[in-house]
Amino acid sequence: MNEVHWIKGKTDNCYLVTNGTKAVLVDTASGECYDTVFAECSKYDLQLIVLTHVHFDHAENATKLAKHFNVPVAFHEADSELFESFDKQPMKSYGLVGKVVLGMSLKVLRNTVVEKPENTFFIKEGDSLSQYGIDAKIIELPGHTNGSVGVDIEGGRLIVGDALDNWISPATGHLYTDLAALKSSAAKIMSLGPRTLYYGHGKPTENKFKLLK
Repeated sequence: MNEVHWIKGKTDNCYLVTNGTKAVLVDTASGECYDTVFAECSKYDLQLIVLTHVHFDHAENATKLAKHFNVPVAFHEADSELFESFDKQPMKSYGLVGKVVLGMSLKVLRNTVVEKPENTFFIKEGDSLSQYGIDAKIIELPGHTNGSVGVDIEGGRLIVGDALDNWISPATGHLYTDLAALKSSAAKIMSLGPRTLYYGHGKPTENKFKLLK
């Protein structure tokens, strides 16, 4: 049976999706959290790393973990350019929460280059993770970045990356590169019905959140 293990970073989250001894790591947190993430991954037979998007707080540990555990790293092709620079997809925000978070994020984004792993492949809407021992599929959720994805896990669990956030209360993600796409992705999540949502930032909740109109 699939289980989702929440790994808390400093302000970011990543998740181990397990089925018995096998596991897939979804996001890797920021560099300062490496030891914590490594320790949790070491408890399982890690098969794959999935990145919901290529920002430092989700992808900074990907190369190091992939090398140690000898596993591939999967992400959407539209986010490939973010390994060069986050400026390839400039970030904007809405609301007071968004303004504060963006201000804090930009300071680090400008000084952090995410190293691209050597063993990678692209994922897209509908791709199954069954060959890695997990009953889950990829769902495309663009808007925060052009290639943002989520992981829809059998049993009603959905890892949403930064398409949504729960900084204060569950809501459409406050940072975006494409606002129209972000709104569409949030509506897509809501339309899925009963789910437990696992955010890149904030505590998990049920599929009830403030939808940005």
